[in-house]
Amino acid sequence: MDINSIGTDSSKPTHKHFFFSCPDDPAETLAVIIPEQLHASYGMYTWPCAPVLAWYLWSQRPELVGKHIIELGAGTSLPGVVAAKCGANVTLSDCSRFTKCLENCRTSAVTNGVNDKVKIIGLTWGTFEPQLLKLEPVDLIISSDCFYDPAVFEPILMTVSYLLEKNPSASFVCSYKERSSDWSFEPYLSKWKLCCKTLEVGSIISSSVVDVAELTQDNTIQLFEINRAS
Repeated sequence: MDINSIGTDSSKPTHKHFFFSCPDDPAETLAVIIPEQLHASYGMYTWPCAPVLAWYLWSQRPELVGKHIIELGAGTSLPGVVAAKCGANVTLSDCSRFTKCLENCRTSAVTNGVNDKVKIIGLTWGTFEPQLLKLEPVDLIISSDCFYDPAVFEPILMTVSYLLEKNPSASFVCSYKERSSDWSFEPYLSKWKLCCKTLEVGSIISSSVVDVAELTQDNTIQLFEINRAS
């Protein structure tokens, strides 16, 4: 993965460039440009979890064509934009109160020429807003670094549980950065009738041309797949 940033004034938007490629076919590449605010809060910066999830989606690109994918807490929307550029129909969502994040989702889609394949909605975790209730059937739910604070663990899984109940064949794939060994969302899984398995980041990356340390920026990042418990 080659990453370049353009712009040094933290008061102005910067553009970060991501490049995805395939070792078996050098001609098969994907370029994504992500606008972000370096000085801004959580949702306006591309954190290390996002490229990990984006590479996972790139590795699954044949299965994404025509699917409806919703990204929770999309922020700068790198994974969602990658999915859209791979042929998916994508709903980018962020907290209804975070209007700047929602605007940035739209900017990311327009910048990458996928605004015709992307919808933007306000969706606050743990609430049942009209946008959530009216959501079209979903094939895959994604999120990068959504478990950044224990206070949001249950609201996220409440929303995920609702979506998976409405869409039983779907799954939730998220990238997670370890911040504290004391943090765990496991107690909420059983409460909301969910089960979780780990997806091996190393096996996904080994089939690509990207260096794991470069991709994770030396953070401990995991990929999880969460489904309805049987």
